[in-house]
Amino acid sequence: MDLNIVIVETNGSLKKTLFKKFNEETLYKKCNLKKPDDFEKKTKWSVKIDGVKYTVFLFAKEKGRANNENKYDFPPPVDNKLFFGNCILFAKNDDEYVDLSLELWNKIYEKLFGGFENLDSTAIEDVEEEDELANIPAEMKSKDGYLKDDFIVDEEDEPDEEAEEDDEDEEEEESWDDEDDGIENEDADDEDELFDELGSELSVELYDYSDEDD
Repeated sequence: MDLNIVIVETNGSLKKTLFKKFNEETLYKKCNLKKPDDFEKKTKWSVKIDGVKYTVFLFAKEKGRANNENKYDFPPPVDNKLFFGNCILFAKNDDEYVDLSLELWNKIYEKLFGGFENLDSTAIEDVEEEDELANIPAEMKSKDGYLKDDFIVDEEDEPDEEAEEDDEDEEEEESWDDEDDGIENEDADDEDELFDELGSELSVELYDYSDEDD
C-alpha cells in the first residue's frame, strides 16, 4: 500500500513524502541509509485528535557521526534522547496504517506537549485586566505610583543625613561657645574682685603714709 509519512530531516525540518508499497523493513532507505543497522522503532505515541485515536511511530538511529545530530525537538519520552541523521514518523489507527500529514502531526505534537499558549488570545485579557492599584488611596502610594511598603520610600520622606549632621555640628559648636563664654566671664569677675581688693589696700596705705609725713 502507498502511505504518506513524515521525514524529520537532520536540520530539524519536516517533509511529507509518499512511500509507495510501504514496508517497515525498508524504511531506512527513505533516510538515505545503506544499512538498517540501529535504524528501528524508538518510541510510539497514542493520542486522540478530533475523536480519532492515532498511534504515531518514530524510527531513528541513536548512533552516528559527530555533528550529524538531529536538531528536532521530539515530544516526551524521547525529548532528551539524541538521534542521528534523518528520522521517520508514520501513523496507525488501531491496526491500520493511515496517512500522516504535516497538519495532523502538528496537532498531535501540540497535544503531546500539553498544548501551547496562544499569545494572541491572551493579549486581550492582559489589556482588560484590572489594575490592582487603581483603588488604592493616593497617600498609600509612592510618587511613582507604587504601593508603599517597608522597602519603598519616597525621596521626600527620606531623612537628610547630611542636614542632620550639619545640625549636630552646629549644636556642638554652640555648646563649646557657651562654655568658653562661661570661662571668660568667671575669669573677668575674679580679676575685678582682685582689683577691688588691691585698690582698697593701696588707698589705705597711701592715706597712712601721708599722715606720718605731717
